[in-house]
Amino acid sequence: MSASYEARDGIAVVAMDNPPVNSLGLGNRRFIAESVSRAQGDPAVRAIVLTGQGRAFCGGADIREFNKPEATAAPDLVDVIRLVEGCSKPVVAAIHGVVMGGGLELAMGCHYRVVQGGTQVALPEVRIGILPGATGTQRLPRLIGLEAALNMIVTGDTVMSDMLAAMPSQKLFDRIVAEDVVSAAIELARAKADVRPLPRSRDLEVEHPNAEAYLQFARNMIAARSRNYPAPLRCLDCVAQSVRLGFDAAVDYERAAVTELVWTPESAALRNAFFAERAASKIPDVPEATPQRAIKSVGVIGAGTMGGGISMNFLNAGIPVKILE
Repeated sequence: MSASYEARDGIAVVAMDNPPVNSLGLGNRRFIAESVSRAQGDPAVRAIVLTGQGRAFCGGADIREFNKPEATAAPDLVDVIRLVEGCSKPVVAAIHGVVMGGGLELAMGCHYRVVQGGTQVALPEVRIGILPGATGTQRLPRLIGLEAALNMIVTGDTVMSDMLAAMPSQKLFDRIVAEDVVSAAIELARAKADVRPLPRSRDLEVEHPNAEAYLQFARNMIAARSRNYPAPLRCLDCVAQSVRLGFDAAVDYERAAVTELVWTPESAALRNAFFAERAASKIPDVPEATPQRAIKSVGVIGAGTMGGGISMNFLNAGIPVKILE
């Protein structure tokens, strides 16, 4: 992993650089914690901008560390987010490309967030049988509302930053820009350098006219759709605590739930499938830089179930097909 810390006229720019998506493995977590502490102790630094190099702000936790000592080694992600949120100087997240899972949780722990249009935003943990376990189930409802947050968390669906920024009363993004998100974040950091108190997502209330009735309705819907998968209902349980408990107690509940889920056979199977799908797209001993040949037409021998399905896939991709039966 490589990363950078740079002071620019009183603004510390902290850039994660852990290709391809700046995942939050132990090395990256330590870098962020050390950088924030360094900026905190430097009297010349007035504010901090946190960003990611390459095509993504941060794609989330490194799931290769799950069920390994690195996953819980200090500082864990909750510790890092607590350090960021507790910093006495404004921390501004400069978000672009992809912000998912733990990356979104980290951004929500910052005091301000600037996002580039077209950024993909998600909390997809439910798709590997767990839930956002670094305060995500508590912060997102406070920033975009109970219903929108629950839908994102339970489905794991990706939402574009433009759509979220256009939501009435959303507090997730302070600014949305077309390009050069780091410069925009530096500008905001300078404007907010002396503003106190610093805004914290944990201090917001979850607003809903009838939260308990909505949660019961959602429980019935989720239970019907998620048979044999424990994670969706546990996601709902954790989100429900955002309106029932104080923030710290709800975070403790969330952490217990994710610890329970990560050891389930369902989560182990879904993680195995996740890695298998990615491995299937790679051919051993063929370098990634190998040039690809253009496919202009396809011939399929046999028009049965398999041949017909193969033909339809190519046709859907706009490639002409000839079938010999």
